[in-house]
Amino acid sequence: MRILFLGDVMGRCGRDGVQRYLPQLRRDYNFDFVIVNGENASHGRGITEKHYRELLDAGADVITLGDHAFDQKETLSTIAREDTMLRPINMSDAAPGRGAMMYESQGGQRVLVINALGRVFMNPINDPFAAVDDALNACPMGDVADAAIVDFHAEATSEMQGMGHFCDGRASLVVGTHTHIPTADHRILSGGTAIMSDAGMCGDYDSVIGMQAEEPVNRFVTGMPKERFTPAEGNPSVCGVAIETGADGLCTYVAPLRIGGSISEALPF
Repeated sequence: MRILFLGDVMGRCGRDGVQRYLPQLRRDYNFDFVIVNGENASHGRGITEKHYRELLDAGADVITLGDHAFDQKETLSTIAREDTMLRPINMSDAAPGRGAMMYESQGGQRVLVINALGRVFMNPINDPFAAVDDALNACPMGDVADAAIVDFHAEATSEMQGMGHFCDGRASLVVGTHTHIPTADHRILSGGTAIMSDAGMCGDYDSVIGMQAEEPVNRFVTGMPKERFTPAEGNPSVCGVAIETGADGLCTYVAPLRIGGSISEALPF
């Protein structure tokens, strides 16, 4: 099975990039299943229902979120009724929605998707390792699931690497989101799980992680806010990771995907 994961969609520019490139990518590479992290899709903070549906219409099968999951108030009601939107599984039990779900690919395969939030340098939250462990144990690959993908929305690459090794042999892919910077450490671990510390973002890289550079630079230089952060709206890049799995659900191939905008291009297969 071929699966594509796209990193954080950043504002209007990121949405435009996904709408521009994803339909063709899906056709050209025959992806059976596509996951998109949409947690910054609406003005850089959270996702509205309108923008959620735009990403689905572009070719995403499921939208994952992160620490900004509920920055848009309407997400509270949207996620309660839409099973193709996931929030971090280790949020409070009082949070609406779900953090793990089984989906069916275009070819009829069963794909478990888990969204989790890191704790290092992030706001305190429930243990992501215990939550992911429970979800993987409930739907083991080769038995209940044909593939399992973990979107680990984390600040620290060390925590992301730890999650990858923790899931090795039990997941097809563990991929980091949140930092918006694509890493070059994609590989397959000894147990057959692919990892990548951060998939990168879908947005304008002529920026500071997707925001117009002037205000972030001002705050770095002066330590004082001058105005609000504003998403950059230049030429979009689309970044992510592509994998291929075997009959047992483990990864047989992993490669980064980067296309468009000012970032260097990398295409899979």
